[in-house]
Amino acid sequence: MALTYGTDEWNQAYDALVKERTESQSKPYVMGTPEWVAQYEELIQNDAEYKEAAKDWEGSVVIKILAKPEIGLDKDLYMFMDLWHGDCRFVKIVPAEVGESADYVITGEYERWRAVMAKELDTIKGMMQGKLKLKGDLPTIVRAVKASARLVDLSASTDCRFPDELDAAGIEDLRALLKRAEDEFGI
Repeated sequence: MALTYGTDEWNQAYDALVKERTESQSKPYVMGTPEWVAQYEELIQNDAEYKEAAKDWEGSVVIKILAKPEIGLDKDLYMFMDLWHGDCRFVKIVPAEVGESADYVITGEYERWRAVMAKELDTIKGMMQGKLKLKGDLPTIVRAVKASARLVDLSASTDCRFPDELDAAGIEDLRALLKRAEDEFGI
């Protein structure tokens, strides 16, 4: 049975998973894995440009990547960013019910998020064009365009491998990791 999100036990076990994966996996990490998310979190937390651009921002943002079983994503993936006045309190992969409760949920196909990270698709334009779906107040998020752009820049600066670049064994490893995350964390 999965641990209950938000408890000390869940947080400690999640942190232990990140530590285990960071120590056992070689870089570049696979985008969307706990170790990649932790790398992204650290970049945000230490970025002065983001802190300045987001100094007026309040609210949680979730990146929801829709399932794509052929690359190992058997379920939708929710990357929760707790952001407050330029601080990034945390970025974690969370259970669906937690992800859906965020202030802003931006949903897209895997290919759309990959295009965002490659800077081929602007997040705000993507939402306005319907390529990415937003749950939350669009005018509010549009006012934070500089902070949003900086988050994209930071995600693009991570050294990562994309799931669709993995060979068959790599896809099965990703599938096994996400199954473990589902069993242990309800993700």
